[in-house]
Amino acid sequence: MSTTRNRAAGAKPGVMLALATIGFAVNFWAWALLSPLATRFTAALHLSSLQQSLLVAVPVVVGSLGRIPVGALTDRFGGRIMFPLVSISTIVPVLYLGLVGHDSLTAILVGGFFLGIGGTAFAVGVPFVNAWFPPERRGFAVGVFGMGMGGTAISALTTVKLVDANSLRTPFLITAAVLASYAVLAWLVLRDAPGRVVPATPPAARLGSTLRLRITWQAAALYAVAFGGYVAFSVYLPAYLKNGYGLTQADAANRMAGFVLLAVLMRPVGGWLADRVAASRVLAGSLGVVVLGALVQSFTPGLAPVGTIAFLAMAAALGAGSGATFALVAQRAPAAQVGSVTGVVGAAGGLGGFVPPLVMGAIYGSFHSYGIGLALLAVVALAALAFDLLAVGRRREPITA
Repeated sequence: MSTTRNRAAGAKPGVMLALATIGFAVNFWAWALLSPLATRFTAALHLSSLQQSLLVAVPVVVGSLGRIPVGALTDRFGGRIMFPLVSISTIVPVLYLGLVGHDSLTAILVGGFFLGIGGTAFAVGVPFVNAWFPPERRGFAVGVFGMGMGGTAISALTTVKLVDANSLRTPFLITAAVLASYAVLAWLVLRDAPGRVVPATPPAARLGSTLRLRITWQAAALYAVAFGGYVAFSVYLPAYLKNGYGLTQADAANRMAGFVLLAVLMRPVGGWLADRVAASRVLAGSLGVVVLGALVQSFTPGLAPVGTIAFLAMAAALGAGSGATFALVAQRAPAAQVGSVTGVVGAAGGLGGFVPPLVMGAIYGSFHSYGIGLALLAVVALAALAFDLLAVGRRREPITA
């Protein structure tokens, strides 16, 4: 025990943050493998718009709900154990999908279900990083960690190209190898913070306590819109651009990667701003931009320049809003419950990304237009803005319900 504590004391927070961010990115890369191939599977298996949406949404919902137990386990066992465990567990569905599980919708859905494990890495990293940094730097640190969501951009930029250049197996085999390499690296190098608070109460009791915290529900509602919007666009944007604007699969994937990259870069900016001004103010500005961007895009303007500007503005706002939300969690949640709160809030964010692709697919299947879906996004973002201004921003007491 003393040897482990001494090694942790000698570790550098910046190194731990970098390794956690890499782990998040690698697992998110795996989590997003199906999205760039959705149109290919749709053509090969003759799927409907709703089935295509379900194909990309299943890993999202599983990865979201899985964050609740994984966050609680991270509070108990720490990131040094949980990061390698999640990475190794994700290898199995990645290999299954790449080698045998891609010949029918049922097989893909089964693989996608377990692929959702990769999405739980977020609930490991936030409490791990949070424990390594003082309160006044946690917003920025957690925002930097959040850049790992750029793993979806890696998938968008490489998956289709690797399939076209080699075979369908190639991106899955490469991702599995990277996951295995990271699991070994994390086990050898990662260390939990020396002052990490380990809860003594059982997981069920901790979850009950977490659900009684006001910050849990406030952050969950806001994250469902901010990160949920990001996830929804990152998994459905290729299909949207192909169906709505007639882009090729490769072009649509590249544009989605640009959306993701901007959101990733803005996440630490949102956290950094939340360390200096009220996180609720950063969220208010971000949600306001989303409202305007969604309204503009609901009219399906041309991509050059109006549509591109609208999407990039929403990407920047959703990234900054996501960073600000977890700055709020880091500032207001009790230290021993950051993982549990993160699990619930992260689940809300992922579930927020699960519903829109299904709605968009159903709307497009019925009306051959995405305008109504984007108008609904504007309404939801406006409701979140009102909640932020009237409830979250006015309450300064940090903890209890």
